[in-house]
Amino acid sequence: MYLVSRQLPDANATPGVVVGVDGSDGSLWALDRAVDEAAAHGLPVYVVASVNPAPSGYTPGMADLVQESIERLIGGMSEVVVRGVDAVLARHPDPPRLSLHIILGNPVEALLTASVRHHTLVLGARGNGGFARLLLGSVASTLTHHASCPVLIVPAPEYRDVGARSHS
Repeated sequence: MYLVSRQLPDANATPGVVVGVDGSDGSLWALDRAVDEAAAHGLPVYVVASVNPAPSGYTPGMADLVQESIERLIGGMSEVVVRGVDAVLARHPDPPRLSLHIILGNPVEALLTASVRHHTLVLGARGNGGFARLLLGSVASTLTHHASCPVLIVPAPEYRDVGARSHS
């Protein structure tokens, strides 16, 4: 079992591995790698999922009108991420301590804040097919340059061994 919170990890939390998860395959591959990384170093895992319903912001007074929709979005993200976390943890017989933080806000800002004082930030690479799979998404690219800790980008499984296969 693990803690589920609607806030970012506490600033005084034990340093660990932070992983950004949005329910996509790429983020679940990142979570799997984050669990491995944390287990190898005896660290906790902080899973951060961010719901950003209005990236450009609300007009004055509009936030009250959409609160019910926001709650549904957070609930939906929670269900998706919890299912993903459960699936990944099922593959790890002795997983490290893990907490899940589902927050409302910009994912880049949330992960930048969460990365302070931590061992590693783990993210999935963008995986939209073809050439796009070789590129980082905007979130991963921004965080690679601005995070307060080392960043590990996890590629899609079919791209992890490209170098090894091309030399065979």
